[in-house]
Formats: sequence, C-alpha cells, structure tokens
Amino acid sequence: MEELLKQDSGAETVTYSEDDIRTLDWKEHIRRRSGMYIGKLGDGSNPDDGIYVLLKEVLDNSIDEYMMGYGKNIDVTIEDGQVAVRDYGRGIPLGKVIDVASKMNTGAKYDSKAFKKSVGLNGVGIKAVNALSSRFVVQCFRDGESKRVVFSRGDIFEDDPIIKTDDKNGTFVQFIPDDTIFKSYHYKDEYVENLLKNYVFLNSGLTIHFNGKRFYSRNGLVDLLNENMTTDALYPIIQLEGEDIEVAITHCNQYGEEYYSFVNGQHTTQGGTHLSAFKETVSRVIKEYYNKNFEYADIRNGIVAAISIKVEEPIFESQTKTKLGSKDMGPEGPTIAKFIGDFIKRELDNYLHKNAETSDILLKKILESEKERKAISGVTKLARERAKKANLHNKKLRDCRLHLTDAKGENLEETCIFITEGDSASGSITKSRNPNYQAVFSLRGKPLNSYGLTKKIVYENEEFNLLQAALNIEDGLDGLRYNKVIIATDADVDGMHIRLLLITFFLQFFPDLVKKGHVFILQTPLFRVRNKKETRYCYTEEERIAAISALSPNPEITRFKGLGEISPDEFKNFINKDMRLDPVRLKKEDLVKDMLEFYMGKNTMERQNFIIENLVVEEDTL
Repeated sequence: MEELLKQDSGAETVTYSEDDIRTLDWKEHIRRRSGMYIGKLGDGSNPDDGIYVLLKEVLDNSIDEYMMGYGKNIDVTIEDGQVAVRDYGRGIPLGKVIDVASKMNTGAKYDSKAFKKSVGLNGVGIKAVNALSSRFVVQCFRDGESKRVVFSRGDIFEDDPIIKTDDKNGTFVQFIPDDTIFKSYHYKDEYVENLLKNYVFLNSGLTIHFNGKRFYSRNGLVDLLNENMTTDALYPIIQLEGEDIEVAITHCNQYGEEYYSFVNGQHTTQGGTHLSAFKETVSRVIKEYYNKNFEYADIRNGIVAAISIKVEEPIFESQTKTKLGSKDMGPEGPTIAKFIGDFIKRELDNYLHKNAETSDILLKKILESEKERKAISGVTKLARERAKKANLHNKKLRDCRLHLTDAKGENLEETCIFITEGDSASGSITKSRNPNYQAVFSLRGKPLNSYGLTKKIVYENEEFNLLQAALNIEDGLDGLRYNKVIIATDADVDGMHIRLLLITFFLQFFPDLVKKGHVFILQTPLFRVRNKKETRYCYTEEERIAAISALSPNPEITRFKGLGEISPDEFKNFINKDMRLDPVRLKKEDLVKDMLEFYMGKNTMERQNFIIENLVVEEDTL
C-alpha cells in the first residue's frame, strides 16, 4: 500500500512506498554514517580527526593483547599516508580472520575470560577501519602458521590460503585511509607520538617503535604528568597504585584544574563517572586530613592529576569512547565511586601522614588560593551581577540557538564561538555563521595585557568578565558552553597583537582551556584572485602567485586588509565545517611562565634584540 505525503509547501506530492525502504550492509552503513563510528572526519589537522581514530582502533587491539600478558613490543610505521601496525600477541585465530575484520559484532571481547578488561568491546573498531580504507590488509601469525586477507573498502580483494611461517605470533594490520572520505588527509607525527606516549604511560613495560623512535615508560602516570606539565610541580608527584587503579597528583602555581583520565587504556577526554568520583574524593580526603573547612575550589586550584582504572565491560557514551558512563567496576564488583573513594581515602591519607614536607607545601598552596579568593569575593559578586545585567545576548554575545533553546549541552562538539574585534568584523561573521551552533563574541578594542596580574582583574575588567561569563568557565571547564573557542582577528599587526593578548589571558587564568585543545585561530584568505570564469581565495603569498599564473591574463586581485572587508556571502565559505583552524597547543618545553615573561613581560630590550637578530637571519637567507 502506498502512502501519500504532502510537503508543507503543498507544491508537490511525494510518494512513500516499499521501494523507499532500504537495508544497508555493514560496510555501506559505516561509510555513509562514519560519524557514528569514528566521530568527525577531518584531514589530520587536529588530533581528534578520523584518521587518528582509525590508527587508535587498530592499536587498541594490540594494547589489549599486552594487557592480557602477551607481547611487549608493538611496531608502528606511517609512510606516505599508509599505516602499518605489528604486534606480538596471540594472533587472531586463523579461521576467524575474515569474520573479525568484516562481520559486525564479531569478536572475542564479549567473553571476559579472553579479554577481561579491554578497550574494544563492541566488535566494531577494526571493521570501521576496513570499511573506511581503500586498502586494508590483515595478516595473523599463530603457532607456525599464517593467514593473510586483503580488503578494499570492506570488500575482499585477496584471500590467501593458510601457509607455514617462522614469524613470531601476533597480528599485522596495514591500511590506507580512503581519500574519497578523508580528503587531502595527512598524518602529523606530533599527534601520533602523543597518542603513543599515552599508551606507554598507561602500560609500563610496553615498548612501541614508531618510524625509528622508541617509546617506553618506567614510571607510568608520573611520566605522563611530567610530559604534560608546562609549570613546575610544587611538590614531588604523588603516585598511588593498586589493583586496577593508578593515580598521580601534584599542584602547580597556575589557575584552574588539569586532569587526565583513562579507562582500560582509553583516554577519556570528556571524563565520566571515574573522573567525577576522583575529583570529589581527592577534595574530601584532603579537607578531612587538614581538618579545616576548606572549599573544594581552593583545594583543587592548580591541581594537575591523572587517574587510570580498569573496568570489566565498561560502558562508554559513544563508539569513540571519550566519556565513561559505567557506574560499576564489573558485573559483580563495587560501584566505581566506592572503589575509587576507598582507595583514595586509604592511600592518599596515608601518604600525607608519611610525607610531612609535601603536606606542608600543599597546605600553603590551599591557603594562598583561599586568601586570593576571599580578597576578590566582593569584586566577584559585583562582577557576576554586572555580567547578568549586561544583556549578553544583545550587547556582546550573539549566542547560538543550541544554547538559546536550552538544549542542555547536546551536540556540544559542534558548537563554537568566534571572538572578534570591531563592529564590521563581528557583523560579517554574524551574518555568515550557522546560527544553530556558531556564536559570536565582540570585543571592544584591544584587550588588556593580563600577564602578571591576579585573577581579580578578570572580574574588574568588563571585557574579561563578560568573556568569562559567555564561556561559562569561571568554575572550570565542566561548564564550558562551546567546544571550540576561535580567535578571529584581522591578519595584520593589530590583529596579531589581539591574538597574543587573548592567548595570554587564557594561559594566565584558564590554561586548561588551551591544554585540552579548545582554543583555535581562524585562518581567512589574504587575497582574492579572479577572472570572469573562476575565483580563487589565497591564504599565502605562494597561493596568490600560483592563482595569478593559473588565471592569467590580468586577473583581478584583491587584498583583504580586515575581516570586515569580506562580504557575508563570501565569509560563509571560510567559517563552514571545513574552515581552516590553527590549534593553539602547548608542548612539554613550553613553560608558560617563562614564555609569557619573554613575550608579554617588561623585558622590552630583550625582545627587541631577539627580533633584530632574527631579522638579520631572515635577510641572510634572501
């Protein structure tokens, strides 16, 4: 029976029949709905782009083998966009190689005896890699025999017979991401290496070789914190280890809270039940140890900590496993909150009693935070009231519909806020944006140089106060309203200066906003080159020269001096889902205090000499 549905416009009748109902096979579903399996696609410019998820899905299987006690080495090679991973675990049973790589919901991880506390649980990961690769090879070595199968976009291309081999047991996976899906993709060694470092930090004794480099950790989460801290620790890192749990804790002279959380080796970047329990318990134990009525915010101000737990059958809130939803350790185990609470109460309390020097330093840090908070409490109250009365939605902030309709944070990953300066620039972005997910915050003139100032200035300075209120980060990142905070300024000296001032503000008072990868710089074209048939937008001088050559003779060339000069119709091309963003990131060697002192401090002559010396080098290379 056919059902006739009329469109609201009433212009055309649309048929809806049995012919419209389709069942997609596994690989077609993955390729059409890739976001369900690997999150966003991207081109490799950001560490959460899909090509890194593909690598991680393959590596997770190798890590699971190590966690079960098999194979202490993993070899990773990436060359010309092709990825290869070889582990030395047990190897997939040879008769099931095709099933494991190409049949959904197939795997050994449904039975906790074979993989008691593994990352991959749904029998999906490696199939997604297979379906999204133009070439996918899986070869297993097991007890003197080997089986090799080659796929292309999920279809079997070669199915070799089982042969004898002298190779060690294990699994070899090689894949090339499909460039019709991951357009112009490229792997960045920096992001791959960060991923591999986390694996070895969480699996002491494991060695990963990547393109000639060796990654190994002896001290677990202590090494992880030392790798990520950009400010010196106030006291030696506290490392507490138990069955199925490891934590590392210290404090630094910085604002905010900085956490790294993991479940079964998976980096849960959005936290979850384990991180919530950890933060709550650490605060309570420290408060009870000193027997003082400290506020949790003062106890945690400046904390840098990591927690890693192992859970049977963990429940993640998505296939990308960035947030833990489980409340229990296993089918018959304690709740996660109780497990973590009992461990921290016992071990952290014991540590503080045995290490008086550390407990004294920690007490001093808490008292300093409390003193500063009380000193600005009056200013804070007035500032909050001022922010509410400022009518943000009309005056400074043009919010996105997701928040205006009280959607309670759903689809947060798609939200972003552009921070721009001047009426013309903010006007262009406002008219060009997607109002569902993109917000605009308009600055008035250049922000204050906040280097060396206390947090009191955040509340006394109207621009900073309103920006903080718009982002909702006064009490930490848990309330952050936008996944991406995008600095959108003109590509001139003044625009660069505003960028530096905003980055200084974030690094000074909200360093975790930068460290967690939320801050970006918007790249907009410097030139437009066009003739009657074609228009090209150029982001560099090299692109301009190439465009002039391609569109000759005598194309029209426009130099964009500011964002306000780009029409809203054109601007839509530069802030869509494929917009060019440069992430603002910190490395281990980027000591925030030293860096800000050099670039934003009062050492004018030192900076001047640095610029002159580098200009001379530049001239020598011409």
